[in-house]
Formats: sequence, structure tokens, C-alpha cells
Amino acid sequence: MRRMFLAILVAALLPALAAAQDRPYSGLGYAFFAPGGASPGNNMLMHFGVGGEGFAYKGLAAGAEIGMVVPKECLSEGIGLFSPNASYHFNRNAKLVPFVTGGYSLGFRQGIGNMVNFGGGVNYWFKPRLGLHLAFRDHLYPPENGHLWEFRFGLSFR
Repeated sequence: MRRMFLAILVAALLPALAAAQDRPYSGLGYAFFAPGGASPGNNMLMHFGVGGEGFAYKGLAAGAEIGMVVPKECLSEGIGLFSPNASYHFNRNAKLVPFVTGGYSLGFRQGIGNMVNFGGGVNYWFKPRLGLHLAFRDHLYPPENGHLWEFRFGLSFR
């Protein structure tokens, strides 16, 4: 688990390290903390994670993230969550960049759970390579009509 988390972190940082100053950035990375909940049941959760995206064409990007989702009451009972996604970033060279995203999510601990996710948010670039990451994400678990929803707060870097 630690090796996979480190590999995703390095992959997220590489676009920021390789980007040249005189051309539009080709990718971004982010780290986040996300309070949220699970329904049905109204359980409060926290999600910590990192991710990265590479731009394929204009604002269209492909990326992945990995993190840990833990119940607020018992931090040792968390699950891992890996999500490869597609996203679209509107007006990506501006200071305020809204985006939408969606894809697959794999929950894992002793077994696995297949989910889909969707969401959106904004990156506010207050420095050329550092920004504020705010987003909402919902992971749907169709077999039980369940949701893992969250509000994300974090940093983006390019």
C-alpha cells in the first residue's frame, strides 16, 4: 500500500517538475483532505489522498488518485480508494479554473468494491505553480445503492 501511494505521489509531482515556464502546463498534481459521509446510514467519513492528471487535448485530461477513506469514529477501520478518471478543465490557463470529472473507483481492504464516481470543482492558482483545490465528489456503489460523498479541500501544483 505504501509503495503504491508513493508511486502515485511521484507520478502526480512529475508534471509539475517537468513543466517549462514559457508554455502551458501539461499536467497537474493535487493533495486533499475531504470530510464527507456515506449513505444510506449517514456515517461521517474522512478521505485523504493524492492524485495527478495529464492533459491530452486542450482541457481534456486523464488521471488517477489514491487515498484512504476512514470513518470519523474509528480511524483504524479505513479502506483504500483508487480512482482512474477523465476530466475537463475549462479555461485552464486562467487563475480560476473550474473542472468536471468522472470515472471508476476501486475500494479495497480485505476484499474489493467496484464503484463509479463523478464530481467537479475549481482550482484557484494563487501562484504560478501552486493553487487551492476545492471540489465535490460522489462515489456510487450500485449493488447497494450506496454513496460516498465528500467535499475536498487541498492544494494543486503544476
